[in-house]
Amino acid sequence: MRGFSAVLRKEALQMGRDKGTLRFALAVPVFQLVLFGLIDTNVSHVPTTVFDQSRTAESRALIRDFENTSYFDVKRFVGSREALRAEIVSGRASVGIEVPPDFARKRLDQRPADFLVLIDGSDSTVSSQTLAAANGVALFKSLDEMRRRTGGTDMPLQVFPRLLFNPDSRTANLLIPGLVAILLTFSGTLLATFSIVREKERGTLEQLMVTPVSPVAVVLGKLLPYLALGFVQLLMILALMTTVFRVPIHGSVPLLLALSIVYLFALLSLGLLISSWSNTQMEGIQIAQMFLLPSIMLSGYIFPLASLPAPLRVLAKVLPATHFIAMSRGIIIRGAGLRDLWPNVAALLVIATVLVAGSTRAFRKTIS
Repeated sequence: MRGFSAVLRKEALQMGRDKGTLRFALAVPVFQLVLFGLIDTNVSHVPTTVFDQSRTAESRALIRDFENTSYFDVKRFVGSREALRAEIVSGRASVGIEVPPDFARKRLDQRPADFLVLIDGSDSTVSSQTLAAANGVALFKSLDEMRRRTGGTDMPLQVFPRLLFNPDSRTANLLIPGLVAILLTFSGTLLATFSIVREKERGTLEQLMVTPVSPVAVVLGKLLPYLALGFVQLLMILALMTTVFRVPIHGSVPLLLALSIVYLFALLSLGLLISSWSNTQMEGIQIAQMFLLPSIMLSGYIFPLASLPAPLRVLAKVLPATHFIAMSRGIIIRGAGLRDLWPNVAALLVIATVLVAGSTRAFRKTIS
């Protein structure tokens, strides 16, 4: 570990003088957290167009049942099926309701009365939730009428669902704990990548080759300042998460911070490994993107891991973000402890160890 303190001091001073890097490291994650933290994936007030051929009290009551939910917002009425479809094709409406002319007569005769609901399927999130809401409106209305016809008061089966950990279904409670991992992934990997590539571009890497500093000392000396910077980023993100977005941490904060340090070390080692393969910062960014995009798409942040094909699930298991997102959501949302999270903790420790060893070996080859 000869020369470790000298490399550490040099890297810390260089990082402190680089105001652009500090602004990037501290301001960008905060901006992204505020930007993405305001996203609400709960579907509501979907623009709806109605083609009512019945024009009766029964059809108007049906439309009111849709409007009384938070999902459907009736914007206009049209006079033909072609116009109804045109509203959806143009994007002015995401849902179209067509009531047939014999709707009221069937209702009065106590026969099944059907109606058509057209849903724009180009957005799977909106279409799946509006489909469930439309089925719910019809089911509730049917059950209510059956009770009135039979004179019954209670349903034969009653379910009492209870939503744990996020009873209000707040999107922020789901997105932000995972967003912590994504923000640290971007900033940690890129900062470590630039640290070595910058030395190559300036020609100062050759100076390290003629010094008695060991490769391990160089690696640790270069990583630790950025580890400290990443830890400051983490504290800022957690502070904003709990104060601005009101997302409470139900689990152990010391455990979350300790696991975050392991995760940061894995990311910085990956960035150092990428930098050993790059000669310019642009090359480093391009190589880093090959890792960053899968970290978003395959880590369970956007899509559940269970929905991925088997080969992609295997790939997801080797991504550090997959395990840290599971741990951060477990600690922040569910209040999970180390005993509950040990498979992810063990996997992250193994990945971090492999990345540290690989980056040290690659850097040793670069120097030699």
